[in-house]
Amino acid sequence: MGVLFSSGVLYFITVWDQRMPDNISNNVHRNDRLSFIQEVLRHPLQIGSIIPSSRFLERRIVETAKVGSADMVIELGPGTGGTTRAILDAMPAHARLLSIEINPHFQSLVDNIEDDRLISHLGSACDLKDIISGYALDEPNAIISGIPFSTMSRSIGTRIIEAVSESLAGHGRFVAYQLSNRVSDLCEPFLGNGDAATEFLNIPPMHIFHWEKR
Repeated sequence: MGVLFSSGVLYFITVWDQRMPDNISNNVHRNDRLSFIQEVLRHPLQIGSIIPSSRFLERRIVETAKVGSADMVIELGPGTGGTTRAILDAMPAHARLLSIEINPHFQSLVDNIEDDRLISHLGSACDLKDIISGYALDEPNAIISGIPFSTMSRSIGTRIIEAVSESLAGHGRFVAYQLSNRVSDLCEPFLGNGDAATEFLNIPPMHIFHWEKR
């Protein structure tokens, strides 16, 4: 079963590469993709999708989060760091990015990104407020999440969303890219009704939810 699943993932990635323009396909590092597959097989419930995000999805995420005007950004569940790099590319020179990853292998990949604005932290999103305090960081203008709320217990998901709501600066944005809409139900008591869109130029198509703290 594991071999068949791995082969299927490799097949979809190969097809995706063939359909993308060369400049986009080459931007996604093959070693990162293989690492991603290995970690999906080891920890399927920790990872939101079987294939890393496309450039189109990454662009949609940073635009929705208004990263270009943010002073402080937090990323929950960066995976192999593709979205992390997109955030860094869009951020102002003075801004900071705190990346929180629970998977040690993925965290080590993000930790290798050479950018002084980046703090790569190994830990759980449940401890968000303590992590922010530990680094003496300002309230974030944007929190971006790729962690799969659909595969975690409702109690853990609620803890994370509550921490996100309490941590965001006024008018800060929470952006979650997900396969399911469960995050919308979790957010409603804390952040109200959000907006949603779908990025179809991603395998699989991904829902992008966002809320602005009032």
